[in-house]
Amino acid sequence: MKIAVLGAGAWGTALAAAAAPRHEVLLWTRDAAQAAEIAATGRNTRYLGDEPLPAGLRVSADRDAALAHCEGGLLVVATPMAGLREHLGSLPDERPALWACKGFESGTGLLGHEIARELRPGAAGGVLSGPSFALEVLRGQPTALVAASESDALAAAAVEAFHSESLRVYTARDIVGVEVGGAVKNVLAIATGIGDGLAATGLNARAALVTRGLAEMTRLGVALGGQAATFMGLSGLGDLVLTATGDLSRNRKVGLALAAGKALPDILAELGHVSEGVYSAATVLQRARALGVEMPITEAVVEVLEGRVSPETALRRLMGRQSKAE
Repeated sequence: MKIAVLGAGAWGTALAAAAAPRHEVLLWTRDAAQAAEIAATGRNTRYLGDEPLPAGLRVSADRDAALAHCEGGLLVVATPMAGLREHLGSLPDERPALWACKGFESGTGLLGHEIARELRPGAAGGVLSGPSFALEVLRGQPTALVAASESDALAAAAVEAFHSESLRVYTARDIVGVEVGGAVKNVLAIATGIGDGLAATGLNARAALVTRGLAEMTRLGVALGGQAATFMGLSGLGDLVLTATGDLSRNRKVGLALAAGKALPDILAELGHVSEGVYSAATVLQRARALGVEMPITEAVVEVLEGRVSPETALRRLMGRQSKAE
């Protein structure tokens, strides 16, 4: 199969590397200097350190060449959420596309499938999601993902492209549920990082935040048209547990740093990568309120990110909420 991956960040590079041993893969980056460095060194040091990439992986800063390469094959958009509209909007109407972005679009509050439906209502589209740190995928450590699409052919293409001995790809049709899980878990991971970073909390608090966060995620997902069962799967519970507890999680790192008293601009500058939860939190809350969905943990995260309350105050408010049936 001929595959083009748009976006040479950590996740785009890892996906391209995972497929390269079996397929003809072209990784695109808008940064010509980065393309030259990856080609020369066989590494993406900016995002993945000194981990070697497969010898057969090609890299280019020519987007037209990337699109031509995968004609009749598989196109994967692996940019941050902010870049999805740009790439989908410039594709031919009939070109199928898979995206690996997790989040809500800033400003519009739209999920990936909603952007795709607005721009290309007749084209097949889908999302690749699930509990996955890019570095572990690049190293070939066991990982499971889910490819969700209303197009069985596109989901099957995702399996053919990425399924291997170390990377298991399941398929699903509930694209709404899969996308909501992938977006909301980032916000909840910030909450868990905050909880873990406060000296007065412990593992009990972490378990409560993850469990009640899953309830929030499910309520919003069902209200948006997703299926409740989806949130007990890879893109829901699985991705939430990984992102909320894993040391490689950027969103968790943001929460830990907020609990340590660091300012958000400094945290993001030190991080050096996009933390989708920071950009999605207010949008998640906005969509929840519009649907009448209660999301107290998300609301607390937004208040901390916006500097309206301290992490300690946010936690006290959550613990002080009136008791009710689970």
